[in-house]
Amino acid sequence: MENPERWRQHGPMSEPGRGPLVFDGLPADVGALCRIVQGVLLHSDWIAAYGVDAAQLRTVSRETLPLVDRLRQIADLDDGALTAGRPPDRRAVGTCRDYALMLCGMLRQQGVPARVRCGFAAYFSGEWEDHWICEYWREGRWHRADAQLDPVIAPRLGIGFDLADLPDDMFVTAGEAWRRCRSGEADPESFGHGQQASGLWFVRVNVVRDLHSVNGRETSDWDTWRQATAAHHVLSDAECGETDGIAAQPERASAAPRPPWLGR
Repeated sequence: MENPERWRQHGPMSEPGRGPLVFDGLPADVGALCRIVQGVLLHSDWIAAYGVDAAQLRTVSRETLPLVDRLRQIADLDDGALTAGRPPDRRAVGTCRDYALMLCGMLRQQGVPARVRCGFAAYFSGEWEDHWICEYWREGRWHRADAQLDPVIAPRLGIGFDLADLPDDMFVTAGEAWRRCRSGEADPESFGHGQQASGLWFVRVNVVRDLHSVNGRETSDWDTWRQATAAHHVLSDAECGETDGIAAQPERASAAPRPPWLGR
């Protein structure tokens, strides 16, 4: 049985600090925590869906910030209580990883084992979309929650399931995706990041990012995958074998490979 205790404590990215906004006194219900997260964050790809023009926003960035910095940014925009939802134009802008990280930090603050996972979701399009969610341990097993999809976005995607406890067929970790592709069960081209990237090489990117995240580094130099050239989209036998091992045990701390497009 996997021991979840190692994910009960904060890491450098999930530590909220003691700034103007703190996680103390928040509800224990995961759905309620997701709604709090949604009230302070705005996804950079969905700004227009909220009737907001990007020019209205102080900062539009895809950079994942440590929570101590993100909470300070939120307070600078609106110093109301964390539980008081902000209008979209007074929320901090981020990506799905920021939503997952904030929910993870809130749960860890309550002593609940939680971790940020990198993988692919089935509910954004007909195929598997690059995505980050939060896993939390309750009732002897890991549950998965997507804190990003609020009442504005969820109906647009036709969501009909509990986003605080995702069905098993709605999200797969990168390691699960890699194993399916390697066994021939799934087409690697069905896994990717929108129209920008897809294929086994990108699944490998997420396998290594998930390794980093599960072991306390929610960001890494593999986030630079957009720098990869066509030559890096072809994997060697050695790279595939190395990724097989990582995908099999992402929770096992091990030396991660360096992105080949960054050189030595």
